[in-house]
Amino acid sequence: MKNNLLSTLAVMIGILAFTILISSYTDPAKPWSVPDAAKSKKNPVASNAESIASGKTLWGTHCKSCHGAKGLGDGPKATTLKTEPGDLSSASFQSQSDGALFYKISEGRDDMPKFKQKIAEEEERWDLVNFMRTLKH
Repeated sequence: MKNNLLSTLAVMIGILAFTILISSYTDPAKPWSVPDAAKSKKNPVASNAESIASGKTLWGTHCKSCHGAKGLGDGPKATTLKTEPGDLSSASFQSQSDGALFYKISEGRDDMPKFKQKIAEEEERWDLVNFMRTLKH
């Protein structure tokens, strides 16, 4: 009886350990750390029709395939990613500072490329931020 109880307990502990291990590798809500200096950076590009149009063009070229046309995370490549592209139209995403968005676009993380290499002009990355602000629900 005592051996059965110990065997059952060992199996349960093993299952619990395995579950914890697996969940640590599949956490889609991993926070994205942005330095305070980047968060407080102000957007030097006015959010006007020209900037938003430029951002929309860049979006179509570089972002739409993963994030989708409306930023819902439903682009054709979204299902192939290890990390979920998220809903960029959500209130929680839109509540981030322009500086935080610029940092994330520029530096990338995981499946998200460093766009400071693909889009070398800072002004164009700021145009993307201005366009992303139009993706609200």
